[in-house]
Amino acid sequence: MSALETDVLVVGGGLGGVAATLAALEAGQRVVLVEQYAWLGGQLTSQAVPLDEHSWIEQFGATSRYRRLRDGIRDYYRDWYPLTAAARADATLNPGNGLVSRMCAEPRAGVAVIDAMLAPHRSARRLTLIQPAVAVSADVHHDRIRAVTVRGLDDDRETEIVARFVVDATELGDLLPLTGAEYVTGFEARADTGEPSAPEEAQPHNQQAFSWCFVVDHVEGDHTIDRPVDYDTWRAVQPDFWGAPMISLTGPDPRTLETLTRTFTPGASRADAVADQGKDPGDRELWTFRRILSRDNLLPGAIPSDLVLVNWPMIDYLGGTIVDVPADEVARHEAAARQQSLSMLYWLQTEAPRPDGGTGFPGLRLRGDVTQGPDGLAMAPYIRESRRIKARTTVTENDLSIALRGHGDPFTTPDSVGIGMYRIDLHPSSGGDNYLDIASVPFEIPLGILVPRRIENLLAGSKNVGTTHITNGAIRLHPVEWNIGEAAGALAAFCIDRAALPGAVHSTPALLREFQTSLTRDGVELHWPDVRGY
Repeated sequence: MSALETDVLVVGGGLGGVAATLAALEAGQRVVLVEQYAWLGGQLTSQAVPLDEHSWIEQFGATSRYRRLRDGIRDYYRDWYPLTAAARADATLNPGNGLVSRMCAEPRAGVAVIDAMLAPHRSARRLTLIQPAVAVSADVHHDRIRAVTVRGLDDDRETEIVARFVVDATELGDLLPLTGAEYVTGFEARADTGEPSAPEEAQPHNQQAFSWCFVVDHVEGDHTIDRPVDYDTWRAVQPDFWGAPMISLTGPDPRTLETLTRTFTPGASRADAVADQGKDPGDRELWTFRRILSRDNLLPGAIPSDLVLVNWPMIDYLGGTIVDVPADEVARHEAAARQQSLSMLYWLQTEAPRPDGGTGFPGLRLRGDVTQGPDGLAMAPYIRESRRIKARTTVTENDLSIALRGHGDPFTTPDSVGIGMYRIDLHPSSGGDNYLDIASVPFEIPLGILVPRRIENLLAGSKNVGTTHITNGAIRLHPVEWNIGEAAGALAAFCIDRAALPGAVHSTPALLREFQTSLTRDGVELHWPDVRGY
């Protein structure tokens, strides 16, 4: 076993982990970053999901570093793609013209920009990247993590990493059980959180669906994949609340729960539409919903077809959870989720209704070269829900729900380390629940949700913060995860410089103000402007 020593260890290279790494590095600390997959960027890259953002993202509501990421993705297309003059001149270029957000792009664009943002620190040897690798054990003594051991997935080589502070930025909160940190999973009981939408009894294995996404285009020819082994099984799946077989274009509307049949029209164009989920969910035509590269932005003949990400309700995997279950069960659920996604693709190629009255789109082509994952799908499953620390602060439905608050003014907190905004958007769950969609207010991110109650030098840096099952639905999206990670990395660096512990920063007004001032200086917005009228 080899050994390393560093100031800050970040386990998990998703958006939160990348942001934590950058913040700590730019504050002068040495960082070791450990990532399971071949690409950094998590839900943006290995999971292939374009940015989910709030309506004001182009004006405010994001950190400066997050804006560097967004600007870098736009510059990537300006530098390397044959854009039309109009697209090149568009300051708010949306490469895919997708309607889920104002920044829909290919996963490799995100990978390229993240790698570029980290490159100077790797050259200076302030950053050590261990990839692909996962954490396998932790040495904890008197409520303090002394070291974490990670194992390379290519060579089984183990490395013990001694660090002053550790950020868990994994997609599923993997360090929490390894370090003995207290945590929760799934639905909490109503008596524990006071949330009216929570069940009477806790349901730890009732968690949001994960999905295995994929990318398609549409060109001449027959590109039908082999019939999936479990196609007949998936073709028959129909949850009680779905209103139709899942493998179809019909399902519940997330906001109303009424049965909705969407359209799917390869080549459909809505180049003039502006993504704004506050006004239009954008999901009625699935070709344009999560389109990640649009021919309308490119010179004629540059590409034969748009590129479209399939991350739709029909591929939400409801068959079980991959948290706190044996490894063979994880593998079984992941394989089943891939079969579900491939079955959806095969149905689109062979049975989906066409506008001309026929069935099937054999010209749909699975673009595994865009995602580089198993079976031609994304590299990693799209994770919506993680283990969550029992934190010094927990954000609940009562904090965010407009209906419960009685107004739409932002949720504020004296220990704000950033801001975020998204509806509480819970997908169907492994316990058989339908969507839960709750209109929520803009919110400030409390420092207390990053800090465990007991472990002194561990910080949550992703979806594993002090939320409930319900409020996770508003706090799990890309810009909020980035802000959480950035705050965690900045806090680790601040604590090293001040010889302090995160709990002390949280509880000591002078230290808290000093830390918040440093965040503001680094471009982290701590408070919302007046958004009335926007």
